Amino acid sequence: MEPRELIEKAKKQLADLTGFKEPAGIGLKKGKGGWIATLEIVEKKSIPEGMDILGTYEVQLDIKGDLISYEKTAMRKKMDTGAFEKEGEED
Repeated sequence: MEPRELIEKAKKQLADLTGFKEPAGIGLKKGKGGWIATLEIVEKKSIPEGMDILGTYEVQLDIKGDLISYEKTAMRKKMDTGAFEKEGEED
């Protein structure tokens, strides 16, 4: 299965389970017995848009792309980019 297909499958399954719409795929890596997809979802829309609340989820998939488990790993405001900066990096 192609990476794009795995991400699309993970997005659909997570949206079905959580009720949130339009998850975005932000990562994919090989895991034990399958794949681990990292997805981000707008959990609460705000005005201005930069204040939207985003949830980051780790979704474990089997080798066919079927969901085994999922877990929320982080939350942030859309405008907060610190979640993507590596520890020890300076501006």
